[in-house]
Amino acid sequence: MQHSHIQHTPSSNTLAFAVGTALNIAFVLVEATYGVLSNSLALIADAGHNLSDVLALLLAWGATYLAQRKPTRTKTYGLRRGTILAALISSLMLLMTMGIVAWEAMGRFETVTSVDSKTIIIVAAIGVVINTATALLFLSNKNHDLNIRAAFVHMTADAIVSLGVVVAGIVIMLTSIYWLDPAISLLIVVVIIISTWSLLKDSFNLAMDGVPKGIDIDDVKKFILEQDGVKEIHDLHVWGMSTTQVALTAHIVRDKTHIDDHFLLKISDDLHKQFSIAHTTIQIETGTEKHVCELGHTDSI
Repeated sequence: MQHSHIQHTPSSNTLAFAVGTALNIAFVLVEATYGVLSNSLALIADAGHNLSDVLALLLAWGATYLAQRKPTRTKTYGLRRGTILAALISSLMLLMTMGIVAWEAMGRFETVTSVDSKTIIIVAAIGVVINTATALLFLSNKNHDLNIRAAFVHMTADAIVSLGVVVAGIVIMLTSIYWLDPAISLLIVVVIIISTWSLLKDSFNLAMDGVPKGIDIDDVKKFILEQDGVKEIHDLHVWGMSTTQVALTAHIVRDKTHIDDHFLLKISDDLHKQFSIAHTTIQIETGTEKHVCELGHTDSI
């Protein structure tokens, strides 16, 4: 029987990245220009955030492209891990940007200045449309790829933030309460930090070869132990090869010592169906040799 690994080439999402990047670059230029002209820190802050999103989109796009490259003699897994690093760098970059914005906003409370509320409303409204449209480009794949999820969350947060700026602009126009501008800037910071925090945790976890979110290692171990003839399992490892592909290696003690391709094929297929683990490597042992016992007590769960 032929044995094969279940491999899935990540979708490039080229059109979504290209359109999303182009739209956001154009909007960053418009928003930053009118932010300066209208003396609005809220618009400038949102423009800075959108610029970081453009860089994040480019990082994710590049990493997705690299993830499709074939393995080489020196990169035996290919460049799939680039998608994890891109998500991690994107999250860190966004948090640092927000720290700068928060610092500037706090200074604005001490010297409140007037702003052009009409310009704020018009530009922010355009931002709502552009960010919503960009987020929709990544809607279908957001649950299957951390990079795509990052892009979707960033764009959705942008749309919400831009809507908040519109509301602030209307209130300022009606009440002339200009301190609302830096207040909205701080609100932008809070919303973005909240939306980014889980992405940072998930990407850091994958970068440290942690078990991907949504997979319970105890359930995986229990499932393998329930398979035909399996008496023991050790040296079990589950980690993310990329933001879309999960790998597993394990040593199992089985009472049937002959080579059984059907068993290996079935357990690999079932692990993929139940836990979305696409790359499975299993070593079958009898449990009678000394070195097997040693492996069972080192670097293992």
